[in-house]
Amino acid sequence: MTRPKIAVFFGTRPEAIKMAPIVTALASDDRFELLSVSTGQHREMLDQVVDIFNLPVHHDLEVMTPGQTLASLSSKLMTKIDALLEDEKPDFALVQGDTTTVLMASLACFYRRIPTGHVEAGLRTGDMTSPFPEEANRVLATPLSTLHFAPTTVSEKHLLDERVATEKIFVTGNTVIDALHLEVERQKDPKIAEEIESHLASVLPSDWHEKRFVLITGHRRENFGGGFESICAAIAELAERFPDVRFVYPVHLNPNVQGPVEKTLGNLQNVLLLPPQSYRPFVALMQACELVLTDSGGVQEEAPGLGKPVLVMRDTTERPEGVDAGTVRLVGPVREKIVEGVSELLTDRANYDAMAQASNPYGDGNASKRILDAIADYFESKDS
Repeated sequence: MTRPKIAVFFGTRPEAIKMAPIVTALASDDRFELLSVSTGQHREMLDQVVDIFNLPVHHDLEVMTPGQTLASLSSKLMTKIDALLEDEKPDFALVQGDTTTVLMASLACFYRRIPTGHVEAGLRTGDMTSPFPEEANRVLATPLSTLHFAPTTVSEKHLLDERVATEKIFVTGNTVIDALHLEVERQKDPKIAEEIESHLASVLPSDWHEKRFVLITGHRRENFGGGFESICAAIAELAERFPDVRFVYPVHLNPNVQGPVEKTLGNLQNVLLLPPQSYRPFVALMQACELVLTDSGGVQEEAPGLGKPVLVMRDTTERPEGVDAGTVRLVGPVREKIVEGVSELLTDRANYDAMAQASNPYGDGNASKRILDAIADYFESKDS
C-alpha cells in the first residue's frame, strides 16, 4: 500500500519548535512519507530552529518581505501554498497553532479537498482582537480542519462547544513539551553545553550564573504603543527596586518593540538587553532564571516544564490551564501589576515555591506519537 504523503507546514520560530518533534518522528516512521514545508514567515529565527533540530525542509516558500501587511502576506501565502499543493499532491497536511501560515495553509488545503490536522487546536481567549490576529487565525482554522489535536481537555471543551465532532478531537498534550524534553536532553552533551556557555558569555557578563535574574520576552502586537511603554516603565522600576537582581531581555527586532525598550531601559545597569536568542540558548536561560516575565504564548507552556513561575503581561490568555494549575499568573501590560507580581516572587519564597512546584498541565512529552497514531488510524478507517 502506498504510504500517505503528509505535508507539514511551519513558518515562524514557535511553529518550527512545536512541529520539530512531529517532523523528526515522521521522518523515521515507515507508515508515512514526509513533505516538510517552510513558508519563511519568520526568517532568521526560523532558520535557527531548523538548524538546531536538524529538520529536513523540502520546500522553502520565502514569503517574508520587510513591511508587508497581513493582507499581502496572506495573499502571497495562499498563492505559493496552492501552487505547491498542485505539484506535490499531499494526502494530508499538518498545521500548528495560530499564525497566518496556519490559516492560509488550512484554507488552501480546504480548496484542494486535502484533509488537514490542526496541532494545538482549541485554544481560545474569547476575544477575536486579543491576541491579534492570532485568535482569529486559530478560530477560523477550526472549521477547515479534519482532525483536531487539542493539547488539553480545556482546549477539547472549546472545540466541543463549537460543535466539532468528538471523534475528530484528540487530546495529545502539547508538542512544545516534546521539543523541550529533546533539547534539555541534548544540552547534557558537554560539547553542546560548552557551545551554549560560550555564546551566552559573549552577550552577558561573565558572572551571569552568579546573580538571580528575571528573563523577559515581549513582542505582542496588541501591546504596541502604550502597552510597551507601561511594560518598560515597570521593568525600570523593578530594576531600581532590586539592584542585585538582573533583568535579561532578548529584544524582538520589531521597531515597535525596540523603540520603547531602548528609550526606557537602554542605560540601566542591571537591565541586560540582548539580541533575539535562538531556541537553544533561550532554553538554557529559562533553566537558569528565577522567573519569566512574558507576553508570549509558548513560554507559558515551556517555563512551567522547567519549574519556573510565569507572569504574563497580557489581559487574556488562550492557555488558562497554567493559570488554573498555579504555574502562570496574568498581570497584564500594567505597570503596577507587573511590579507587584515580580516583587512578590522575588521576596516571598513560599509564594514562589507554590508556583514553581505546581504540576505542568501541558503534557508528558509524548504528544507527537499520539498525533501520528491518530493520523494512521484515520487512514486505516478510510481504507477499511
